[in-house]
Amino acid sequence: MNLKLTRPLAFFDLETTGLNIASDRIVEISIVKIFPNGDKEIKTKRINPTIPISKESSSIHGIYDKDVKDKATFNDVAKELAEFIDGCDLAGYNSNKFDIPLLAEEFLRANIDFDVSKFKLIDVQNIFHKMEQRTLVAAYKFYCNKDLDNAHSAEADTTATYEILEAQLEKYSDLKNETTFLSEFSQITKNVDLLGRIIYNNKNVETFNFGKHKGKTVIEVLEKEPGYYSWMMNGDFPLYTKKVLKEIKEKKITQTKVNPIDSPKQKPIIQTKATTPVQPKKPILTEEQISENKLNMLKNKFNSK
Repeated sequence: MNLKLTRPLAFFDLETTGLNIASDRIVEISIVKIFPNGDKEIKTKRINPTIPISKESSSIHGIYDKDVKDKATFNDVAKELAEFIDGCDLAGYNSNKFDIPLLAEEFLRANIDFDVSKFKLIDVQNIFHKMEQRTLVAAYKFYCNKDLDNAHSAEADTTATYEILEAQLEKYSDLKNETTFLSEFSQITKNVDLLGRIIYNNKNVETFNFGKHKGKTVIEVLEKEPGYYSWMMNGDFPLYTKKVLKEIKEKKITQTKVNPIDSPKQKPIIQTKATTPVQPKKPILTEEQISENKLNMLKNKFNSK
């Protein structure tokens, strides 16, 4: 089925240095412009982001710093791109949440006004999620081919969830019928706290997963910006997130005390109890021996004169 268009629709996708809308940059942009008559025009450009590309991003899109170091910057091509999409509507996959906000940032940095209100925005991912609903009722119908009666009653929902998991194991041969595997497979991120505000990175180190420090390790942030800890502990964050954050900080403090950085290793000082010299016991003398000693002392005294 051909799209019915009244003006061009520009499908576009970005490859970037990372996932932070405010600070990351575009390294490649591809735009497929579809005209109302069905004609198609494609523009693809590699871009020097002027900042390093994260290793995680390069491992996904295969573009490394050396591949774009001699390319034009976004500032160089911004006017050309703005003219290419002028008068179009925009479409993408997860574009409303990521691509369009990041593209807007790049245009604004290049001093080109990007007014979203001038475009109609089509996000194909959102259409997918709305049409293929992710509700328990929809999953029960899809996997078990049953209508879920008494939905939102605890017992009915619990029983349906159990039946769905059994049906998933039957449907997908790649799923191992083993609890540890299913637990790991069902995680989107490896969370440290329950809501995924703090996650483990690929080196299994606690890392912030939100805000301005997203992608930075918790310890790195707390060392460089100690006030961030107080901000979170006093902020509107779940108690469990605060509990986890406190534990990470206390663990670091404990490690520092046990293994102080740059302190020379010293041999342990072995303390011993002070000992008093043992005095030789005086011999016990008889009365005759005492008298004889006195007599000898008197003789020595007078003979010495």
